[in-house]
Amino acid sequence: MKGIVSVFPSKNLQLLTTRSWDFLGFPMTVKRTPSIESNIIIGMIDTGIWPESKSFIDKGFGPPPSKWKGICQNFKCNNKIIGARFYNAENSYTDAEERSPRDTEGHGSHTTSIAAGGEIENASLFGLANGTVRGAVPSARLAVYKVCWESGCTEHDILAAFDDAISDGVDILSVSLAGEFSTTFDKDVISIGAFHAMQKGILTSVAVGNGGPEFGSIRNIAPWMLTVAATSIDRHFINTVTLGNNITIVGHALNSFPTQKEFFPFINASDAVSSDFSGFDVDPCDIGALNRTLVKGKIVFCGSNNGDGIGPLQAGAQGMVFFDGSDSDDVIFSYPLPTVTLNNATNAERIELYLKSSRNAATAKIHKTVSIHDLEAPKVASFSSRGPVDFVPGILKPDISAPGVDILAAWSPKGPFSTYDGDKRHPMYNIISGTSMACPHATGAAAYVKTFHPTWSPATIKSALMTTASSSVTTFAVNDFHVPAKELAYGAGQIDPIKAINPGLVYDTVEAEYIEMLCVLGYHPAELKTISGKNITCEKNSTGTAAILNYPSMSDGVLINESFERIFPRTVTNVGFPNSTYKATIGKEPQLNVTVTPSILSFKSLNEKQQFTVHVSGPAFTAVPWVVSTELVWFDGFHKVRSPIVIWTFS
Repeated sequence: MKGIVSVFPSKNLQLLTTRSWDFLGFPMTVKRTPSIESNIIIGMIDTGIWPESKSFIDKGFGPPPSKWKGICQNFKCNNKIIGARFYNAENSYTDAEERSPRDTEGHGSHTTSIAAGGEIENASLFGLANGTVRGAVPSARLAVYKVCWESGCTEHDILAAFDDAISDGVDILSVSLAGEFSTTFDKDVISIGAFHAMQKGILTSVAVGNGGPEFGSIRNIAPWMLTVAATSIDRHFINTVTLGNNITIVGHALNSFPTQKEFFPFINASDAVSSDFSGFDVDPCDIGALNRTLVKGKIVFCGSNNGDGIGPLQAGAQGMVFFDGSDSDDVIFSYPLPTVTLNNATNAERIELYLKSSRNAATAKIHKTVSIHDLEAPKVASFSSRGPVDFVPGILKPDISAPGVDILAAWSPKGPFSTYDGDKRHPMYNIISGTSMACPHATGAAAYVKTFHPTWSPATIKSALMTTASSSVTTFAVNDFHVPAKELAYGAGQIDPIKAINPGLVYDTVEAEYIEMLCVLGYHPAELKTISGKNITCEKNSTGTAAILNYPSMSDGVLINESFERIFPRTVTNVGFPNSTYKATIGKEPQLNVTVTPSILSFKSLNEKQQFTVHVSGPAFTAVPWVVSTELVWFDGFHKVRSPIVIWTFS
């Protein structure tokens, strides 16, 4: 059939589930070009959109740009949402789902408002995080492509959405989806769709996945995409339970219920299991396990529990406390009743001791969640997937980091709010976390850069974001060797949209260079056609690694117990001052020997290109995994063009 370049089984992909812009140093008052910004069209491939949200009103907008060719399918658009399509090739709908781009899940409305939602005052989640919410480019237009349903997000629908978005005329694509694991580019529909977008000058921003903190858990690894990790912002949510002995214990649930005005009886759920469940190895807080007579009107301690809260709710409990067993407190959820979750085993033991010592006189009350200042931010989220990419070791992924923890943004009132489908609360704004939330932050930043540089290629915009990113990101050890993932967790660093509009030098990459890399990696003509849509034959004896690609970062894997050397050829384009001289400096890292040739680059005009080579060598490392990194900075007295250099081990 015309337009089909390959056939393979279609799978389901996963959704990867504001103070953030101000935290990034990107207030609404930054320099903007409203007329050009309103000509930028951001395509969102997600769960659709809730058009009645105030974040998407079109007051003050003129008609859509003349370049726009899209449609509105079973959906009333406006001058903000100028396109809306939906895809469900399997024709599988639940009773609650509409055959339209309307969002009944919430995820799509959330990501879309992060990227380009309007400025809305007094937004909050039942009083939490009250303030003004907005996207990066509030004047930009939106085109929505709904590919996700309760049955999942199928690959054939995603490919169809990419095709339509490209032909419709979007400028930037945002895709907060990922497969279960990384795979070769010819088997990855997001990689294929993003390659076709790149061919038409469209940058695709993607989420890194929520498989962290393990090494190698990364998704969406193609070098022609902007792969985004999730970090925290300086607002951290906590909630507390006060015991009858006046000891207050800190937890981290997103409890939007009012602070309880009185103390309620507090019991251990294991002492209130229904007789119908006696003799079974059952979680006492599972649905139906609790004796309603013993539980009604009380707060229950569920111990180690999956923590959905439905069992205590249906038994008439006033609240729930449980130990979630995690080592971090950066993932919070809403529950259908007042809840405190504990990530500290010592606190769980203190509660158990109090319940035992108080016998039948234990009481407690649960407080509404509050926000506190987080001095550790930005820190890579515990759930954010980490590199490296085993089968493309010469490419550092993720590329960059952006806020993805506890983000307040628009929501669908038909979307689920808590862990209980029967929850009657239907907020218009919600607080959720995920690399899904980080992705549209980078999308919005890319769109902002494009408003100042409409002709820049996808690779140029990506380079500008990466080389101006802040390196002040923290992470934590993720294995028994206490090895921090470092750049394998956060890439080039935290996005800085303001600096990105004036990067000085950029690493541009064209389609032919991606093809050359694929040839070096051993892709065959049929696989190259699947990716590019073209008949391509590689030159014989193509050798090397992905390190040859003109990428803004430099990375490679090395074998343990062997000394190594790597060479990274690079070309930079001057987009700063016409007459400028850049000098190279290398960060201090005694385990790596790095030289740059030449170490001085002199430019006489804009858009002039200069080549250089980075040579990296080092001793044999004995641990797996092990991550050693430094940086190359080109500096002309004004612009700092920074590229991370990362070496990691494998066996």
